[in-house]
Amino acid sequence: MARIPTLRLARGSIVIPAAALDWQFARSAGPGGQHVNRTSSKAVLRLTVRNSPHLPPEVRSRLEEQQRSRLTADGELVISSQRFRDQHRNVADCLAKLSAIVERAAVRPTVRRKTKIPRAAVARRLATKRHRSETKRSRKQPRD
Repeated sequence: MARIPTLRLARGSIVIPAAALDWQFARSAGPGGQHVNRTSSKAVLRLTVRNSPHLPPEVRSRLEEQQRSRLTADGELVISSQRFRDQHRNVADCLAKLSAIVERAAVRPTVRRKTKIPRAAVARRLATKRHRSETKRSRKQPRD
C-alpha cells in the first residue's frame, strides 16, 4: 500500500499525523466480478478522538457530540469507504470524509440572541385585540 499522508485541514490549525490514524482493509461488497473476492479494497479508518493530543478540546467535544453514531465505546471515530474498486481511492475517500467531519466540528456555532419585540408590533397586536373585542361586544344583546 502507498504511504498514507498526514491530514491537514484548510484552516491550517489542525494537523493529524499519519501515525494517529489506524487503517484496516477488508473485502468490499458490490460489483467487481472475481476480482472482488481476491482484493481487500474496502478501507476502514479509525481515529481515537477521546484524549487525542492533535485536536483542540473544544473541537474534540463538538466532534464527539456531532458524530455520536460513528464513535465506539472507547472513543474511536470509525469511517469506512468502499465506493471505489481501488484501495488507494477508498483511502483518499476516508481522508476526505474525516477532513469534512473535523472541519465541521472546528466551526464554533454562533450563539442565538433573542430579538426584542418592537414597541410598534406590540401596539399593533394590542390594537387588533381591542378591535376584535369591540366587534364581538357589538354582537351581544343589549342589557336592560
